[in-house]
Amino acid sequence: MDTVTRILIIFGAVNMVGNIYRYFVFLRSSQDVLSSGRKRDVSWMRLALVLLVFFLLGYLVVGFSSKPSIMVSLILFFGSVFVTIVETLMFKLIETAKERSIDVAEVLVGVIDARDPYLNGHSQHVQALTMLFYKYLPKQMKRELNPVSLEYAALLHDVGKLGVPEAILNKPAKLNPEEWEVVVTHPEVGVRILKPLHSFDNIREWILYHHERVDGKGYYKLKADQIPLAARIIAITDTYSAIRMQRSYKEAKTYEQTMEIMKTVGGTQLDQELLDIFVQIPKEELEQCMPKRVSYS
Repeated sequence: MDTVTRILIIFGAVNMVGNIYRYFVFLRSSQDVLSSGRKRDVSWMRLALVLLVFFLLGYLVVGFSSKPSIMVSLILFFGSVFVTIVETLMFKLIETAKERSIDVAEVLVGVIDARDPYLNGHSQHVQALTMLFYKYLPKQMKRELNPVSLEYAALLHDVGKLGVPEAILNKPAKLNPEEWEVVVTHPEVGVRILKPLHSFDNIREWILYHHERVDGKGYYKLKADQIPLAARIIAITDTYSAIRMQRSYKEAKTYEQTMEIMKTVGGTQLDQELLDIFVQIPKEELEQCMPKRVSYS
């Protein structure tokens, strides 16, 4: 019986190590626009991690420093199983909530894009391109970014166009200077729209600076590494979408034409290092990101 009790405690302890690791990974991945909460919430989450470690120490103390009864070993073993079940349910609920939240955001952005029939699907296109691009980034760049936050920034990058009159959005001819001044304010308008959502604080600069040029000739005159990495990424996917999709003032370009145009602005408008990665993404994967309802050549 002594062997059985110790085996149960050892299995329970190993399971608790797994629970602690899963929870630690969860905490590290929770610094996004949906999971990041108030400081008090973060404190409770860290306290939970401390308690899990404390319980693990309890398993070790009981297992190797005393002679526990079969009842105690069963309680400890099934206690670790209970923690596993609770963690699994919690992670699934959070993942479901995130999926539904992005679905709602996509619907709202679709309403924005629909104001201009030629923009319809553009934001979702940039979203899909950005997440595909993320898959091809080197590990050191991925470590600087949270994929959930990046996805929301890409989806909401043009939310500020709510402040641009439809007459300007739908104008088939070249914009005059006054109209252009209105258009260039849309990143700032987008930031103001998102300001009440405090969990979006860490992605506001990504949205604000997604039209910056690495040569410093963008809306806010930032250069190269002064521009957040996420903003430089979205600048590339936004440019690809803008060229590849039909607009009120131009026809859609082919994949080959789009890539050639983008290569000419590497190092001036677009980050050259990132662009070199983007152009290596297989054509068929990029084409799969195109919204199904959008026609193109």
